[in-house]
Amino acid sequence: MKLLFLHGAIGASDQMLPLAQMLATQYDVYTPDFYGHGGQNMYGNLFSIPLFAECILKYMDEAHIERASIFGYSMGGYVAMYLAKHHPEKVDKVITLATKYHWDVETATKEVKMLDPEKIEQKLPQFASSLKARHTATGWGTVLARTEDMMMAMGADNPLKKEGFAQIQQKILVAIGDRDKMVSMEETISVYKALPTAQLCIIPDTGHPIEQLDVSLAATIFSRFLSQ
Repeated sequence: MKLLFLHGAIGASDQMLPLAQMLATQYDVYTPDFYGHGGQNMYGNLFSIPLFAECILKYMDEAHIERASIFGYSMGGYVAMYLAKHHPEKVDKVITLATKYHWDVETATKEVKMLDPEKIEQKLPQFASSLKARHTATGWGTVLARTEDMMMAMGADNPLKKEGFAQIQQKILVAIGDRDKMVSMEETISVYKALPTAQLCIIPDTGHPIEQLDVSLAATIFSRFLSQ
């Protein structure tokens, strides 16, 4: 089985490596970067979910991947679900972890407040340094600015509407950490209930950052789902 790992907003593929390497003994793993992230150049001037979906489709075409299962963390899970809905022929099973599905203007306004480069440098200098080191092609300031624009656009018009989840027929594992402060349990369960063939997974003692994930536990859970 071919398994894609999609990173989160303002993240990059290097964050996916611990989990990908643990599952590489069972699956053919791939860890692409979205446009503008990590070592990838921008494609146009804006970020969007449809653009990132096209990025992954292009990656699959170039890697000669006809169809794959996808693990998506945070925004990566949103892109995975978007692909499952709009390009079902390319997607087998989907695992989303810590993915925020509920977007409106109020939500977006709250989220973009955490993307101010000056505040990040002042309050979280180590995080700022990691962002600078991570986004070598575009620059971390551009990544934050374009992510802010994307979130506000999602707040105005959520690309995935709740009524559209009923059309997604792939097997989906919707996972969330029980200590996640960015994604609510309510929105996660709501999406789980709206999907025809979904399973729900609540991972104990786990916050939103992917670095807090117990990789060994997650690999066991995800492998069991993928083998069903």
